[in-house]
Amino acid sequence: MNIAEIYNMFDQIGCLTFATIENGIPQTRIAHLFAYDAEGLYFRTMITKPFYKQLTDSKKVSICGMFPSTSISHDDQGMPYFPPGYTIRVTGDVIEVPFDTLRKKAENNELFQLGVKDIEKYPAMVTFCLHKAWGEIFDFDFEMEKRSHKLLRTSFSIGGLQNPAPTVRITEKCISCGKCFKRCSFKAIIKHEDTYRIDPKRCDVCGDCYMACPVKAIEYLNTDLINTQKSDGCDDCCMFCSTKRNESL
Repeated sequence: MNIAEIYNMFDQIGCLTFATIENGIPQTRIAHLFAYDAEGLYFRTMITKPFYKQLTDSKKVSICGMFPSTSISHDDQGMPYFPPGYTIRVTGDVIEVPFDTLRKKAENNELFQLGVKDIEKYPAMVTFCLHKAWGEIFDFDFEMEKRSHKLLRTSFSIGGLQNPAPTVRITEKCISCGKCFKRCSFKAIIKHEDTYRIDPKRCDVCGDCYMACPVKAIEYLNTDLINTQKSDGCDDCCMFCSTKRNESL
């Protein structure tokens, strides 16, 4: 995904949850992104707010949102129902953007003009850029109303940061009994010759296959190991790896 596509998915949601850490305690607030360019995603706050101090101290932020609705309804059996949609999240490093830099960006990109006008109106306001980050989109259709599987996960990177999202894998202990295949409601397990493999793009890491396996052949995959052995820029694993570098994991 390119930066414009990432920004547009966030912008379609509008109000987003921004999370930071202060003295080891998570802090959240509602805000929005107002611009993007090749350097990253941009948002604003004020130097008088705790949010500003948390950003300058940690230089990190996490952002997430959900589309098209955050409300929950229930079916006849009392189970939650979500209409098809997506969630999107991104986590990474931020830098403060000087006002002069913002004005120069506004000369060639109208998205930044709002930021300039806002700071001129409220002088305590400042701009931050999320310039190095990883993220993920969960495109969900839990009732399979529009397709044959529940989930499609898409990873993305800003500034080259690797995605450490967790996953699971089926190890060589597999006896090909097929219990995990039958149990997986996400249709993320695929039979490959005489063995089974997990498609990470469909897997919700829900744990159903882990609980169903009689020989404990399914394990949580160490994401540090993924990041050291996976092919650069790739977010696939195992049988979906074009370089086959993850077959040894």
